Amino acid sequence: MKNLKNMVFVLVVIALIFWIISAQQHTNKESVSTKHLISLSTFSLYDIAKHVAGESVELVMILPFGTDPHSFEPTPKLMAKISKSDLVVYSGAGLEPWTDGFAFKGKVINMSKYVKLRKLGMAHQHEKHHNLSGVDPHYWLDINNMIIATNLITDEFIKILPKNKKLYIKNKNAYIKSLKKLDEDYRKTLSSCHGDTIIVNHNAFSYMAHNYHFHVESLSGLSPEAQPSAKKMMELVEHVKEHNISTIFFESFVSDKAMKSIASEAKVDVDVLQPLGNITADEAKQKLGFEDIMRQNLQKISKALKCH
Repeated sequence: MKNLKNMVFVLVVIALIFWIISAQQHTNKESVSTKHLISLSTFSLYDIAKHVAGESVELVMILPFGTDPHSFEPTPKLMAKISKSDLVVYSGAGLEPWTDGFAFKGKVINMSKYVKLRKLGMAHQHEKHHNLSGVDPHYWLDINNMIIATNLITDEFIKILPKNKKLYIKNKNAYIKSLKKLDEDYRKTLSSCHGDTIIVNHNAFSYMAHNYHFHVESLSGLSPEAQPSAKKMMELVEHVKEHNISTIFFESFVSDKAMKSIASEAKVDVDVLQPLGNITADEAKQKLGFEDIMRQNLQKISKALKCH
């Protein structure tokens, strides 16, 4: 009889343990599911949100890592998730055609309406059919624009979760401090260089070039998908030789064939320069952030421009 009572007691205890575990798992699932959903369209915006909000919200990077932002179209499943978001922040300036006519349910911010944009120069007027806004959409490569975006996104997070205001402001200030140091290092490193021009496959770097006083020659202008002409390729080969350029650049999301052909013809090195509209799957795996990759870019640009 005593053994039977002991067995019943053990079974009751085991059942109670399973009930507690089950209840805890259910609570955890509920806590995850009740997090506010925030969707961001490009890596630079996502990086800001990640540093400011941390794990307090559920962040959705709309653009899958390893995908070219210029040609991306979200799937119906992803569109459904975006539509459920409490806040959607997209880059704007013609970079995301899929946003046209999309019915957002939560608050939406077109970041290009708040930052300082550079208009296309006369050399790129023929490219307006690729970008009807008439501006260069790569504005996040201007550190001042990143600071504007950081302040705006932080304000929106505080509105959504006012109880986290102190945390968000603390994280924002730390992030902006790192951005200002990054800007300072760019100015210092690129202040004295023998060269004044970098060669890239598509001109995503006009903001950077304007701020740090160098020039950009590109193979295909603002559109990375554009097919370069043989004439344009030969012009770049001659430019590389004439200006004693040692390295030319391509990007991870577009074909490197043309730039490698130019490098071979001009007998110079070829390397990757990251415009940071998105990052590769490998960069994501390494947990590289905006600042990490911008510092990699700085090393490569300073080497190409032969800076002291």
